Amino acid sequence: MPSFMDAKNLIPFVGADLIPRTKPIEYINEKNQISEGYDATILTDVCEVYLKAREKNVLTPKQLPLASVSEIIMRSFAKLGIIALIDEATGYQKERERNALQTILEKFIAKELQPWLKTFPDEYYDQMFRLKGWEQPIGSGRPGIVGHYTNDLIYKRLAPGVLDELQRVNPKTESGGRSAKHHQLLTPEMGHPKLREHIASVVTLMKVSDSWESFTGMVNKALPVYENRQLEIDFPNS
Repeated sequence: MPSFMDAKNLIPFVGADLIPRTKPIEYINEKNQISEGYDATILTDVCEVYLKAREKNVLTPKQLPLASVSEIIMRSFAKLGIIALIDEATGYQKERERNALQTILEKFIAKELQPWLKTFPDEYYDQMFRLKGWEQPIGSGRPGIVGHYTNDLIYKRLAPGVLDELQRVNPKTESGGRSAKHHQLLTPEMGHPKLREHIASVVTLMKVSDSWESFTGMVNKALPVYENRQLEIDFPNS
């Protein structure tokens, strides 16, 4: 049981369905290290535990402030829930998603081609070849499928819609290649730094993996494809 729910006076208010969902989840923190957290959906259940315990007057003085915070959180969730229902009923949610996607693309995709800079470290490819059991190529030649893996591991997971937009503005030529590298079309303020940060996270997962299967399992868990993730991204204040 997590420490925020293991007090004896709270146990009677912890539902049986909540306990299995308190299993820690691994994720990559801001230092590109593997850390543990919890499924965010248990937050409302944890708040309910404290509110029910307060209702029965069994909380200790140190626990009472947590009950007050729980009440604030639950009220905020209720307000957000009403807004979401109205947006869905009126169709405004789709408009918000389109606006959010456009904002993200403007932050990530540059208007002009940027100078080429070495962006993918050699270790990225070395680790990929190790996990796939491939022999290291002589020179710079690599199997074409490496580009497919890079699209999946990097650009699909970098931000919503980024890969589709990159493929649109940087289409394949008649010879089957592209006139520029995708990373040359990322903004120096947001796109390129986020790309480097994401590559570092992927390489970290590669280094701690013993097989391609274990690596893809971890990357799907820690850095899932944005198709199934929320559009909003927290941008730094400019």
